[in-house]
Amino acid sequence: MERKAFSTQRILALANQKGGVGKTTTAINLATALAAVGERVLLIDLDPQGNASTGLGLQRSPQSGSTYHVLLGDLPLVDIIKNTVVPNLDCASSSLDLLGAELELATLERRNFRLRDALNDLKSAQPLHERYSYVLLDCPPSLNLLTMNALAAADGILVPLQCEFFALEGLSQLLKTVERVRANLNDKLQIQGVILTMHDKRNSLSEQVAEDVRSVLGEKVYGTVIPRNVRVSEAPSHGKPVLLYDQSCAGSQAYIRLASEMIRREQKLKAA
Repeated sequence: MERKAFSTQRILALANQKGGVGKTTTAINLATALAAVGERVLLIDLDPQGNASTGLGLQRSPQSGSTYHVLLGDLPLVDIIKNTVVPNLDCASSSLDLLGAELELATLERRNFRLRDALNDLKSAQPLHERYSYVLLDCPPSLNLLTMNALAAADGILVPLQCEFFALEGLSQLLKTVERVRANLNDKLQIQGVILTMHDKRNSLSEQVAEDVRSVLGEKVYGTVIPRNVRVSEAPSHGKPVLLYDQSCAGSQAYIRLASEMIRREQKLKAA
């Protein structure tokens, strides 16, 4: 599909300090869905586990550069970006070296702004027609310096939230962190939206959790809900987003709807 003309780049961090909520799965498949409608997308993997990278078919190698080398200032971001199996979608891979990055970053100047600086350098180096319209940042499941770098660089934050009993547990901590980041590091940061994941329509608890989250967060919660789906779980083992693995399954269709809803929300923000 022909790419759209570049307009305004949006940098969105996918973050939740609780693990197992579908954060990386959402990062991979939302990025794929955006690319499928012609957006030019960069997914930056900041999680030492590197599941966003392998889920897009990229093999991690100790010899190749990673987001670790970018944050430490050893390589520019442009040098580690790779094409993926998805047209219009590129990825900056992580590495296990990120496990020790917390200690190393702590001693560096502008330790919270390393990613922001790298993204600014990338934007300056790219011709206008080659710039990304969306940059998605896949954060680790903790509120550490890697996540702080993502929040300091981002325009907005996307919060995947699992439809389970403890869904709201820890969300208040994340919201407080966002407020601290706004006050001290990045005054433009906004909650772009909350994405309900792993929803089971056969389970009354899932429905109750979804209602509770909407009652607390209102319009911040996306109307699109991501269901539990076997094909979504299988896709990463094949190194593919679920939209390439099985485009017709319920999970794929949900991510397509989510991308459309997100684009509409972005357009409203631009018009405001």
